[in-house]
Amino acid sequence: MTYQETLNYLFASQPAFHLVGAAAYKPGFDNIYRLLETVGNPHKKMKCIHVAGTNGKGSTSHLIAATLQEAGYKTGLFTSPHLVDFRERIRINGKCIDQQSVINFVEQNKSVLEDVKPSFFETTFALAADYFVKQNVDVCVIEVGLGGRLDSTNVITPDLCVITNIGLDHTDFLGNTMQSVAAEKAGIIKQGVPVVIGESSTETYPIFAEKAQQLNAPILFADTQNNDLTSWECELTGTYQLKNKNTAYCALKYLCEYGYNITEMSIRNGFKQVCTLTGLRGRWEMLQENPLVICDTGHNAHGLQYVGQQLKAYKPGKVHVVFGMVKDKDIDTALAMLPTNATYYFTQAGTSRALPATELQQMAAKHQLKGNTYTNVEQAINVAYTQMCSDDMLFIGGSNYLVGEALSLPHFQHKIIDN
Repeated sequence: MTYQETLNYLFASQPAFHLVGAAAYKPGFDNIYRLLETVGNPHKKMKCIHVAGTNGKGSTSHLIAATLQEAGYKTGLFTSPHLVDFRERIRINGKCIDQQSVINFVEQNKSVLEDVKPSFFETTFALAADYFVKQNVDVCVIEVGLGGRLDSTNVITPDLCVITNIGLDHTDFLGNTMQSVAAEKAGIIKQGVPVVIGESSTETYPIFAEKAQQLNAPILFADTQNNDLTSWECELTGTYQLKNKNTAYCALKYLCEYGYNITEMSIRNGFKQVCTLTGLRGRWEMLQENPLVICDTGHNAHGLQYVGQQLKAYKPGKVHVVFGMVKDKDIDTALAMLPTNATYYFTQAGTSRALPATELQQMAAKHQLKGNTYTNVEQAINVAYTQMCSDDMLFIGGSNYLVGEALSLPHFQHKIIDN
């Protein structure tokens, strides 16, 4: 099979959350244990850091991975979803897994894949674990897919657990209270393994503290630490990134206590070059300077509140927003976060999960957000360009898929870091 044929096979034979949503979610570990056993149980051979959270877990994972690279460790990084190319999910020192390794894994394990019938995410994690071990990584940063307790990545025994924050997202799987979501995320905490909590609240603090106590796991609440990182240079420039930087900093300091050789300079350099080192994109990323074009993958109410704050703070000119969301989010709450004085271009990404632009427009009108609808992301961006002045800002966001499609356009050609 070619690389594209391999991806087509995976998408056709396995439910993928980024395409079909809830139907792809397979909680529990039977499938992943069978897959991992087939390839020699690589999850038992990896040193790793496990990162969960409602928002910020991708940025935090990349900050930790970039610093580990700077400290001289050969670092694997497993994240999801991808924006443009599937291979973005699996990287070593910022370089995406090569196409042939993807092909080989699927061809060599096709019979067990067809027997087990795993989800797309389960297969991807098994591929990542197998690849990291075969490539002799020193340490890998593993981002949880959904939740924590029942996520297929929760078969690992990490050196450190990180939980960035708690918000109400995926409530159909994780519960509709902050406490229930926190309990699911806290499911990654392991016996005796230290854990860093990025942000907590009166509702979630007791959940984490009690779970850590039960498992004799040392726990650090990053938001209680007086780390002044505001002056630190970082390629992640969104205002919300200060919390992610603080979480990552506390995690890295914890790793130092447990035998990792990470200097303060390594952390500074890792943060300063995080996108360059790891290939991270789509986090308040400037795609163009004149006129200013920004994209961000914030895709739920918790994440979009920070996006909304930055859009409202933009002063030189008008704000134009190319916007789309998927159906299974708290869309009304998210829309309430956005500026009413912006011009909106409502659209939808090419996934069955996308909310039709006309429905989004109607919901947005209730929040005094005004704009026309467009059949696809490219059309929306092109029309926005024709209506912008040089000192205006164009923001593109609302869903990972919409941002991914934007990055695929000739305007903002996406670059994959290859081996």
